[in-house]
Amino acid sequence: MTKEDRIEKAVALFKEGYNCSQSVVAAFADMYGFTDEQALKMSAAFGGGIGRMRETCGAACGMFLLAGLEKGAIVGSDREGKAATYALVQHLAEKFKEENGTLRCADLLGLLKKEPVVSTPEARTEKYYAKRPCTKMVESASKIWADYIFDEKK
Repeated sequence: MTKEDRIEKAVALFKEGYNCSQSVVAAFADMYGFTDEQALKMSAAFGGGIGRMRETCGAACGMFLLAGLEKGAIVGSDREGKAATYALVQHLAEKFKEENGTLRCADLLGLLKKEPVVSTPEARTEKYYAKRPCTKMVESASKIWADYIFDEKK
């Protein structure tokens, strides 16, 4: 798959009803030996700003999960490996903030007051997609990750 194919796949997954994090992770998971089902399960809790709590954007969390798959340290005492992972996450986060202004879901959604945290997601309707920037966040995170994987990493 090309870089553009992966970005399109992430957006298509979101429009099928998967959450923002699942959409980003599943578009790239095969590159790390994961099935679609595994990718969807491992990223399921990060949608809606982590568990729909409107904290760190789920699309960005998906990108960070991919960073762990790419560079994650697998030995507890590997300080250099941890540092490399954290440096990559910070790099990706900065790019996401440059493009979107913030990492915080509530801010991206324009929620000015603290809304009660509920676990029930909104129905995916035309009105939902029209009022939410989530499709753009999925596209942004997927593009940032694709740029890293296909261009920067080399």
